[in-house]
Amino acid sequence: MSRVTGDPVLSEKTARQSTETGFLADGGQLGAMMSACDWSDSPLGHPRDWSQALKATVGMLLAAQAQIVLFWGPDFVALYNDAYAPGIGANHPRALGRPAIENWGELWDDLEPLLSGVRRTRKTFAAKDRPFYVERHGYGETSYWDVSYSAVRDDDASVGGVLCIVSETTKRVLGETRLRASEARYRELTTTLEQRVAERTAERHLLATIVETTDGQIQALDLDYRWLAINTSCADTYQRIYGKRPQIGDSLHEFLADRPEHLAAATAIWSRALAGEAFTNIDEFGDPRFDRRVYEMKFEALRAPDGTRIGAFLTGVDVTDRLEEQARLAQAEEALRQAQKMEAMGQLTGGVAHDFNNLLTPIVGLLDLFQRKGIGGEREHRLIAGAALAAERAKTLVQRLLAFARRQPLQAIPVNIGLLVAEMGDLISSTTGPQIQVTVDTPEDLPAAMADPNQIEMAILNLSVNARDAMPDGGKLRISAKARTVGDSHNSELAPGTYVCISVADTGIGMDEFTLARAVEPFFSTKGVGRGTGLGLSMVHGLASQLGGALTIRSAVGAGTTVELWLPVSHAVAGAIDAVPQSKLRPQPVGTALLVDDEPLVRMSTAEMLGELGYSVVEAGSAEDALQRVREGLRPNLLVTDHLMPGMSGTDLGLALRNQYPEIQILVVSGYANNEGITPDLSRLTKPFRSDELAASLAGLAKAGR
Repeated sequence: MSRVTGDPVLSEKTARQSTETGFLADGGQLGAMMSACDWSDSPLGHPRDWSQALKATVGMLLAAQAQIVLFWGPDFVALYNDAYAPGIGANHPRALGRPAIENWGELWDDLEPLLSGVRRTRKTFAAKDRPFYVERHGYGETSYWDVSYSAVRDDDASVGGVLCIVSETTKRVLGETRLRASEARYRELTTTLEQRVAERTAERHLLATIVETTDGQIQALDLDYRWLAINTSCADTYQRIYGKRPQIGDSLHEFLADRPEHLAAATAIWSRALAGEAFTNIDEFGDPRFDRRVYEMKFEALRAPDGTRIGAFLTGVDVTDRLEEQARLAQAEEALRQAQKMEAMGQLTGGVAHDFNNLLTPIVGLLDLFQRKGIGGEREHRLIAGAALAAERAKTLVQRLLAFARRQPLQAIPVNIGLLVAEMGDLISSTTGPQIQVTVDTPEDLPAAMADPNQIEMAILNLSVNARDAMPDGGKLRISAKARTVGDSHNSELAPGTYVCISVADTGIGMDEFTLARAVEPFFSTKGVGRGTGLGLSMVHGLASQLGGALTIRSAVGAGTTVELWLPVSHAVAGAIDAVPQSKLRPQPVGTALLVDDEPLVRMSTAEMLGELGYSVVEAGSAEDALQRVREGLRPNLLVTDHLMPGMSGTDLGLALRNQYPEIQILVVSGYANNEGITPDLSRLTKPFRSDELAASLAGLAKAGR
């Protein structure tokens, strides 16, 4: 690229060469610039080496007053004069002595064919107001030029370059374009004035029709609070909320004179708008005897054509339904978040309960063994009894966790809830104490409910104890049961139908909104450290959900609490509740027991119990290990297996062995305490268990086998 030295003093070398570059003399700024330029990297080389034709042409264009640029050689190297330089803007002076593509790149697809055509055909190309897209000032624009491109012969008569004599006409073209547009608009205005007046009149009529028929409220008041305008929708709104309609010219003060509080609220907000303030406000208006609604209102000043403020106007819309829907949506979203939280906590507690059951099984079994064998003296007996009691309490705690997680073992049968609640009256009275008056109310014709009677009794007892604790100074506790019909919008979110509702209501201290919102969360308690596990309500909530029902709570501080347990109605007749199996039952047959469990400690305690019951025990740590023992020749009379194990489950193991040996007795032991994946015809026992509970289960197997 050529470089301008900018040094006004010619070097000695330049002076010696001045005679060879005399054609640049009197060439203005561009001539001086060409003389001072370093041409070493230009495709043209130094001016002293140029052909005579090129020197003559450059000398001519430098002296000319017209805008001239010469594109020389196959690379179209640019040489131009002072008049042309402003037309290329920021491209000057870097364009001097450089191929045109480097500085006319944005229009090269347009310019190159023109230059090549002149160079090839030697015919002059001329055009008036020829548009060219250029980026000469750092941004793109369309410029217009009168152009004449002519071929210039070199010394050997070939075409050496293209001489472009141009004149920028951009300002004139754009001016003429604007003038033509202005004249066209003027002609349109003058020739279609009548039509435009008619259209404008129609527009005003259409606008008036829209204002009059829109559902939005539009009204305007003057500075004396008198109506200047009011549309039908707004007048209808006043009729709805106040029982009367304002007219044009009526005074707001007279309209609401019989309602001073409403007048004060209306004038307070209108006074801001009449003072010139523009704002949007959401507020509630209306006489409760008629209707009260919430409106979103946009106030603006009303001005005359000369700008004088003459009043104010508002455009309003009734947002009552929208706000109510937003509130319902927020409530639904909160309910969803609560449900997701409870589901996550249920999964967590279910898993914890499973692990606790596996931990408790060897503890309960060992303490049961110590008690049955009478190990130690009197002091040891008390310690073992205390430890056994603590283990039972831990077992109960795990059962409550499972109840909350909806994974407890339930035996849902048709239950006479009225009889069950009535028979619990004395127990509840003795539990709550003499300071609390207990009332039990159950009708005789109450339909049966599908429930587990033992779990329902525990739930009612839990709710009664909670009620007792909420009445430290005494009070009233009412336990009732009724048949209730649930519709589509019931707050329990139950499916529509008939349910048996067990209600436990107290006159205690009640709960605030925060406590009520967290009441069924596991481990949440307001009783203080050591006075409660926080699992009572959560257990009842999980029980109700597992049975296909629901739990609802109503409470207020100082107004007591009512807890309702909803149970689905049974279409079968309730029968007698089976008695709890006696703990001293022992299995009749003995033989070989195959014991399968992946927990060594559980396996150890269970093996000890089976041994005491007379079985020869073979242990296996997995279902695959147990099957291998059978393939090696083991023929067990009894299979006692854990359900959830790595690899094959205990249920699948039992079914596989039953297919080979139909007479084998099978007992599935589960620490998860749910029926998922366990075949209904397989007997099951829940961890943790004592020796007598294991014996009772095996005795049931033996009885079923006979």
